[in-house]
Amino acid sequence: MNLDDIRRLNIREVGNWPVLPRAAFLLFILIVIVAAGAVLVWKDQYEALDRSQQEEVKLKEQYATKKAKAINYDIYVQQLKEIEQSFGALLKQLPNKAEMDALLTDINQAGLGRGLQFELFKPAAQERMADFYAELPIAVKITGNYHDMGAFASDVAQLPRIVTLNDVAITNDKGVLTLDAVAKTFRYLDEDELAKQRKAQKDAKEKAKK
Repeated sequence: MNLDDIRRLNIREVGNWPVLPRAAFLLFILIVIVAAGAVLVWKDQYEALDRSQQEEVKLKEQYATKKAKAINYDIYVQQLKEIEQSFGALLKQLPNKAEMDALLTDINQAGLGRGLQFELFKPAAQERMADFYAELPIAVKITGNYHDMGAFASDVAQLPRIVTLNDVAITNDKGVLTLDAVAKTFRYLDEDELAKQRKAQKDAKEKAKK
């Protein structure tokens, strides 16, 4: 068949067409049907397949993460024990309420033992409560020479209990140094205080939910 023969074909007489044009037309119809099915029928299935593939990737990542944790479980347990031991050692450096007066005396004696003069040594009227400890700021003002003040700071750092010097300001008046600072010491809360802390936190959460 030539081009003119194809042009003379009548779409209403497909059954009478020669074999080759008729086969080509049927193939075209089949392609149209498949394309329409892909758009109208299979589209949702393609989207569902894509979602499933994405979910598969997420599940594989979760599996890999959990597998790594399972493999390293013994290491995590050992690290946790080491953290608990370190925390326990730090906790022992916090005095209880009964030991606070002795600690304040130690800080005062650290300065006097270095020949420093205390112009101010004033613990705050109220402690600042945290989760398991209380912080007590102490305003201090001392005078002396540079060497003695350095030795005092070193002595405070070496106390068996945790004491930090904060907001340090030093002035020099004709060779006499004056140090203004806030010494902070900490103590752990007793059982009654911890119970109050937990109750306060629980009440705050319940209040926030309302």
